[in-house]
Amino acid sequence: MEISTEAKLEPFLQWLQVNKVELRGCKIKYSDESKGFGIFSSNEFSDGVLLVVPLDLAITPMRVLQDPLIGPECRAMFEDGEVDDRFLMILFLTVERLRKNSSWKPYLDMLPTTFGNPLWFTDDELLELKGTTLYRATELQKQNLLTLYDDKVKDLVKKLLVLDGDSESEVSFEDFLWANSIFWTRALNIPLPHSYVFPQNQEDLNKYDSINNSAELSNDHNSRGELINGLNDIKNEAQRVNSQVNGATSTLTSTQGETLWIEGLVPGIDFCNHDLKAAATWEVDGTGLITGVPFSMYLLSVERSSFHSEKEISISYGNKGNEELLYLYGFVIDNNPDDYLMIHYPAEAIHSIPLSDSKALLLEEQKAQLRCLLPKSLLEHGFFAAGHPKDGNNDNKLEVDRISSFSWSGQRRMPSYLNKLVFPENFLTALRTIAMQEDEISKVSSLLEELVGSGGERQPSDAEVRAAVWETCGDSGALQLLVDLLQAK
Repeated sequence: MEISTEAKLEPFLQWLQVNKVELRGCKIKYSDESKGFGIFSSNEFSDGVLLVVPLDLAITPMRVLQDPLIGPECRAMFEDGEVDDRFLMILFLTVERLRKNSSWKPYLDMLPTTFGNPLWFTDDELLELKGTTLYRATELQKQNLLTLYDDKVKDLVKKLLVLDGDSESEVSFEDFLWANSIFWTRALNIPLPHSYVFPQNQEDLNKYDSINNSAELSNDHNSRGELINGLNDIKNEAQRVNSQVNGATSTLTSTQGETLWIEGLVPGIDFCNHDLKAAATWEVDGTGLITGVPFSMYLLSVERSSFHSEKEISISYGNKGNEELLYLYGFVIDNNPDDYLMIHYPAEAIHSIPLSDSKALLLEEQKAQLRCLLPKSLLEHGFFAAGHPKDGNNDNKLEVDRISSFSWSGQRRMPSYLNKLVFPENFLTALRTIAMQEDEISKVSSLLEELVGSGGERQPSDAEVRAAVWETCGDSGALQLLVDLLQAK
């Protein structure tokens, strides 16, 4: 039976109070059907601290490994590298959802039971994404989750429930899918003091060594793990295009001085919804000098003046495009300034084009890229970046010369527009190659042989191969293919 919002809220507020959570300048209440619960201002604060949560309440890998039920079963698996830190927290959520007398029930009852991300789409809804990177990423993620559930989760959860004295409850894939979605939509990066994560007590220090070792295998922004395998390249290329992108940290720990970044769920603070202009940030008070509560996480207003009463207090989930927001959180933003357009020539399509083997080899030799990701705002001026005239001058001549510093015939000049296009040269290189005709491939081979010798004394560099392709083809075929790809979008 569905519990009403009011019936959920009161036990949760009592639960927060028992766990020493302090709502100083805010209150939690139902927002609307699309957002669920949110955090709203009251007029009770004076120092900007809105909410204080003891770190001991956070769901982190350390908490799971210390849990008397789950910890003993998972510690060896974690130390042996069979599971990662995120698996621990998702497993914890799955088990606690099914436990009949879970101490986390007031919190879990407040969490959503369905989500708007593509993992929860119907078959018909998912078909609307067909042909996009998001469609493929969702397929991969769901298959990974199903495999993980069958191989590790199902039997382990059943075993844990039996150990807890419950031999009747049945675990389903939807329970695991729910826990996965809760983690990815609510986890925060928590800047924890080193002394909190690694106590000076040697026995405790040894206990957490495996957490630190696991962290060293990851790299910030470069991976979201297998569970979001399909969007890794999108995020990485976004960083190259726009250094302002600030995605979620994906490591278990990332050392910066005495701060360790830990992923985890923080009950209370995790009810903040997203806004492009955040009204608050989250910080950690290791000493208690700011909040009066040592080892606590607090919500801090970014506004110097008091909020109007009942104003929703939002945080920022990072500068994310709509594709990533939909994939991770299940919503999109109208006129999102951080939205990106990905133009992609599918690698599998190369096998069906004429002379595919020769073109694939040329693509590899040139280190060409089959996709590019651009902030949509860049395309407001067409193919040309803002501030660059379409009819050219000799600006950036050195950059043109770097792309191709010689010409066999002396007749084909690098166009003045080349450095003004918003599309990366590596991507245009790929399009030139894909659009080549048979006689052009033969001519490229001849030019390279002329350059390096018929005996193959050395291998041509990627710049030399690019120059030969440019000398032979120019940009006519590449730009037509680019127009076709844009029309397909």
